[in-house]
Amino acid sequence: MSAAPVLVWFRIDLRIADNPALNAALGTGQPVIPVFIWAHAEESPWAPGAASQWWAHHSLTSLDGDLRKCGSRLILKRGNSLESLQEIARQTGADAVYWNRRYEPSVIARDRRIKDALSSEGFRVETFNAGLLHEPWTIANQAGKPFQVFTPFWKHCLGKPDPASPIPPPDKVLAPKRWPNSIPLADLQLLPRIRWDAGFGTAWKPGENNAAKSLHRFCADSFLDYESGRNRPDQAGTSRLSPHLHFGEISPRQIWHHLKEYRLGPASHWRNSQFLTEVGWREFAHHLLFHFPT
Repeated sequence: MSAAPVLVWFRIDLRIADNPALNAALGTGQPVIPVFIWAHAEESPWAPGAASQWWAHHSLTSLDGDLRKCGSRLILKRGNSLESLQEIARQTGADAVYWNRRYEPSVIARDRRIKDALSSEGFRVETFNAGLLHEPWTIANQAGKPFQVFTPFWKHCLGKPDPASPIPPPDKVLAPKRWPNSIPLADLQLLPRIRWDAGFGTAWKPGENNAAKSLHRFCADSFLDYESGRNRPDQAGTSRLSPHLHFGEISPRQIWHHLKEYRLGPASHWRNSQFLTEVGWREFAHHLLFHFPT
């Protein structure tokens, strides 16, 4: 088997558990080089705002720490995504690039260009679903068209087999013989220069481990009262998982199976719960964005 490394391009999937691209790369038996590229200009006019950049800084710190526990590290780059991947491949002799798919129209177009360019240069390029319970092209109504109303959409989703079980985190990530160049996290300049974010660290804790803690806390304290408690700003009645989901520190698949495992309330309550329905609304939004981008 080739000893050439596989690049795993992290984007908004900043976790090591239930990460299909990382898991597939590990399955090759080849060394793995985790990469994150700060290329916000490529997402214009929807580039991340200042609060999102704050979260990304701390989430990347957490991800790098988790990878180091597995004997690896996170390579950081800034600038054009294709050029960065090509540069890393030249430095390391990598022969493949894996990533998890995104569903925003502009990002889909960007990723398609990158995949075509890398494939034409002889790289093996593979992409995976890490962010949704069901990908947009797998769900259709009886006429074979995308759903445009939530209730029938979610009823259809609930009638399908359960999503695959989450992938456990790796114990070890095989490192390459030589690491490519990486810039310090501070060079991405994600933290604000004027410290208006002083209270963020008290209210929010980015990172995969903290996402899991938030899910456990919510299920223990607030899940059964969520339908009414989510409307009470004077109570801790919500899951607070939204930013963790956005940055991929936890997957909807992990949430689904966590609820299924603990079966909170009556036997089928978790499937019909308001909380899982809200996860369904997130799913529906991604499907609408994919099928109806304007």
